Amino acid sequence: MRRVLIPCAVPAIGRALQDGTLAEWSGETMGTTWSVKAVVPAGCRTDGLAADLARLLDGIDREMSQWRPDSDLSRFNRAPAGSWVRLPRRLHAVLGVGLDLARRTQGAYDPTIGALADLWGFGPSGPILQRPGPAAIAAAQARSGWSRVRLDPAGEAAFQPGGVQLDLSSIAKGYAVDALSEALGGRGLASHLAEIGGELRGTGVKPDRQPWWVGLEDPLTASAETIVALHGLSVATSGDYRRVLACGAERHGHTLDPRTGRPRTNDLLAVTVLHPSCMIADAAATALLVLGREAGLDHADRHGLAARFLFRTADGDAGERMSASLRRMLL
Repeated sequence: MRRVLIPCAVPAIGRALQDGTLAEWSGETMGTTWSVKAVVPAGCRTDGLAADLARLLDGIDREMSQWRPDSDLSRFNRAPAGSWVRLPRRLHAVLGVGLDLARRTQGAYDPTIGALADLWGFGPSGPILQRPGPAAIAAAQARSGWSRVRLDPAGEAAFQPGGVQLDLSSIAKGYAVDALSEALGGRGLASHLAEIGGELRGTGVKPDRQPWWVGLEDPLTASAETIVALHGLSVATSGDYRRVLACGAERHGHTLDPRTGRPRTNDLLAVTVLHPSCMIADAAATALLVLGREAGLDHADRHGLAARFLFRTADGDAGERMSASLRRMLL
C-alpha cells in the first residue's frame, strides 16, 4: 500500500500558480549529475540559464571540493599549523553548519575527517587494498577533531590547528541543491525541482497543479512505496547499500564513524531526512546514520527532524522507524 507524506506547513504558493510550460536542464557536477525541472511562465527568459547554473555549481565545487587541489578547502587543508585561513563566505557558512551539527551530535558527525576518509579509500588518494591497521587509524584520528577548528565571528576565516583535513562531501552537495533552488527563484522560476546526485529540493507546483512527487526507495526491494510532496521541502538519504569498500574478502560501508575512526557497525540500511534546507537534510541524514537507530531517533525527535530509519530485521526484511515529525506528515 502506497503511503503519502505532505509538508505539515505548506508554504504559500503565490507566483507558483502562474501558467507556464515545463522545461528541464541538466549537467555534471561534484562527480555526479545535476538536473532541474521548472515551470517557465510566459515571458520569462531562460536564455543562458544552463550555463549560469553550471557556473554556479563549478564555483561551489571550486570552494568546497577535497578532490580539487586548487579548491579553497584544499588550501585550508594544506595550511600551516596555527594559522588563520581566509575562506569564501559560502565555505565559511557551510563549515559553520557542519561544526554546529558535530557539536550537537557529540562528534557522530564531523566535517574534519578527511584524513580518515582518505585512509579508508574514500578520499583523493583512491581505493585501498587492505584494511588500515590500528596505528594508521589512530594517526588519522589525530589529524581530525571538529572541536579543534575555530571560525572567526566575522565570517571570513577558519583556524587550522595543524594537519586537519576538512571533508564536506556529506553537506556540500545539499548546499549546492539549495543554491540551485535559490538561483531558479531569482530568475522568476518559482515552481521547480532541483536535484544533485539524488538529493532534491522542490517548491511550488507543476503545470497540472500537482506538487513535485518523489518516491522514497526501499533499498531491499528497490520499490518506492512512500511518496512525498516536495513543496517547500528537500529530501536527502544516506546509506551504504549502494557504495561499499572491498578490502580483500572484507566489505565495508563508506560511512565512517568519526568517534571510532572506522566504518559504522550499526544495523541501519539507510536514513532519509526531509527538511526545508537540503544542506541540513544532507548532513543530518549522515549524522543519524552514524548515531544508529535508537540514538538517531532520539536526536531526530529532540531536534524536530523529519526522519525515516530503515534497518534489516532478523528475517532479512526491511524494518522501519519514523521520527515524530515525519509521522505527522503522513496523509
